[in-house]
Amino acid sequence: MTELSVSPRTLAVLQPGYMPWLGFFDQVKRADLFVIYDDVPFDKHGWRNRNRIKSPQGYQWLSVPVLHRGRSGQLNKEVEINYQQNWQKKHLKTIAQFYAKAPFLEHYLPALDAILNASHRLLIDLNMALIYKFCEWLGIDTPFVFSSALDVSGGRSERLVSICQHFKVKRYLTGNAAETYLDSDLFENNKIDIEWQNYCHPTYDQFGSDFLPFLSILDFIMNRGDQSKEELCCG
Repeated sequence: MTELSVSPRTLAVLQPGYMPWLGFFDQVKRADLFVIYDDVPFDKHGWRNRNRIKSPQGYQWLSVPVLHRGRSGQLNKEVEINYQQNWQKKHLKTIAQFYAKAPFLEHYLPALDAILNASHRLLIDLNMALIYKFCEWLGIDTPFVFSSALDVSGGRSERLVSICQHFKVKRYLTGNAAETYLDSDLFENNKIDIEWQNYCHPTYDQFGSDFLPFLSILDFIMNRGDQSKEELCCG
């Protein structure tokens, strides 16, 4: 677990995804400490092993095949990548093809190639290698810890409160979608303020005619390069 040099004031908790969208990294940037939710059940229909980039025809999925048959209920930290097919070559070829005209393809592609071809056994190791690299490119130095190292339990909101209490933080940063399930009274009773992200998605130059939002951070990086550090959020 990362050693903290100072006590964090704001904490965020999210599951890791495959080359996540811009809003994920906005939360990382705004938090003093970011907790990777690695010991909750894997959602094979979610964003843990896939994301979208832009193609000339619109949204294009990039999906990492994983082993799931007979593994119902496995946690994020337990999911293994399926190497029966050369998905890495396919992803890299697709990225090179669709971003051939993007101004920063040649700058970032070698590092992506190295990470995707590192033969990570576990999906979370691949995801975190990519997340660390994107944070480096975005100039984000927020420390990460993994929830599995904290020994906290309870229901959804109870566990989040316990994580905040573990680090003695009084502000919990979360996306607005959490309004549908978060027990705000529980946080209030424990004197923890909820800070809603209210993320403002930037509009930036993409190849093609129509702008597509909510893509992988990959699209943003390929098109904006170093400017990404200042343009991650339009707010």
